[in-house]
Amino acid sequence: MTLPRVVIVGRPNVGKSSLFNAVAKERLAIVAKMPGVTRDRVSAEIQDFDRTFELIDTGGIGMVDRDDLENDVEGQIEIAIACADLILFVVDVSAGPTPEDREIAGRLRRSRAAVRVVVNKVDTARMEAAAYEFESLGLGSPIPASAAHRRGLEEILDAVLGTLPPAPAPPPPELRIAIVGCRNAGKSTLVNALAGEKRVIVSETPGTTRDAIDVRIAWGDRSIVVIDTAGVRHRKQIAGSLDFYSQHRTRAAIERCDVALFLIDATREIARLDKQLAGLLVEAWKPCVVVINKWDLVTAAGRRKTATPDDYQKYVTAHLTGLAFAPIVCMSALNGIHVRSAIDVAFSLREQAQVRVGTGELNRMIAETITQLPSRRRSRGLPRIYFVTQVQALPPTFVFFVNDPTSFPPAYRRYVENKLRERFPFPEIPLRLVFRRRTSRDAE
Repeated sequence: MTLPRVVIVGRPNVGKSSLFNAVAKERLAIVAKMPGVTRDRVSAEIQDFDRTFELIDTGGIGMVDRDDLENDVEGQIEIAIACADLILFVVDVSAGPTPEDREIAGRLRRSRAAVRVVVNKVDTARMEAAAYEFESLGLGSPIPASAAHRRGLEEILDAVLGTLPPAPAPPPPELRIAIVGCRNAGKSTLVNALAGEKRVIVSETPGTTRDAIDVRIAWGDRSIVVIDTAGVRHRKQIAGSLDFYSQHRTRAAIERCDVALFLIDATREIARLDKQLAGLLVEAWKPCVVVINKWDLVTAAGRRKTATPDDYQKYVTAHLTGLAFAPIVCMSALNGIHVRSAIDVAFSLREQAQVRVGTGELNRMIAETITQLPSRRRSRGLPRIYFVTQVQALPPTFVFFVNDPTSFPPAYRRYVENKLRERFPFPEIPLRLVFRRRTSRDAE
């Protein structure tokens, strides 16, 4: 089901992203003083009583991009305007109606969508009179507002709800997939391949994607949300607040996803930054598909001519030891090779992460297969596991009640984890093991 779309447009630095965040009641779009921060279409589903709509933020019309992506940004704006049911044209009260505003107004009058002018930065009641100068744009009575001070938001929502037809909320997606990786690994290309359209900007320029972009996709009779993220960078390369917030949103996308697709460029060696990103996935206990992207280029990569998927399995396992359990898919997002396989594997990992094992079955497995750990401190006796129980899924979390948690070293904990994988249907997902000292209350 396609939701009604409300698109926010305007010149650079008039407060479009601030308004988007204010209506969404969440910091989804990056806001900075420098113009041209937003490049892609950033969207959010907004629910208000019997109305649900998709709110879309766009880049600044007429922006000058330091990476020469103006045409790409303009293309995203054109797509957003073409699919809009209502356009919120944001202007700046302090600047007054500018020639650029008048040019944009003429362009919007030619669109099929309804248009409302939102005069932003009207921070006090005294400034409201100046807002009505924008009636000269010929788009009806403007709405005075201040995204920073949350003024005028009710009037904006009233205008939205009065224009759009009733629409129930869509069912929640069955799967949220975060696409993560280093810069230029092909993340945005994969999002576009899955969406079947140019949903996000693709460029050879590193750092093209800044926001975390949620894209809802119909996958057969299922619904998924794919999250495009900014490429992870070394800390010393984070130059300012823009890079900082991009990296923060990538980490937040990992936290809120069900499964991550970890893209690795097949034409490059696994680097330290790949290992750091793998560490983030391990720390978040997220099921992960290791995607070797640009597989179509491997045969043209000279010394890698004879490389096979099995070779990459060994190579990845050796370099990303924390993800040794993760499945690997060799893929070309650009040519659509094995793209569907990656999503099928992601659904499989989600199913594994939802499995729950009964306490009795767990403790029988411990009694039958887990060998006794020799004591390194004779005065405390042998380390003992009294019993174990699974306390949650997503991720599967097991609490081991023992006599002394410090007596169970990391190597032994990995041994127990591997035994759990062998016995139960968790072959390809992270397992969280918690070793806790048994108390008298636990014994009861």
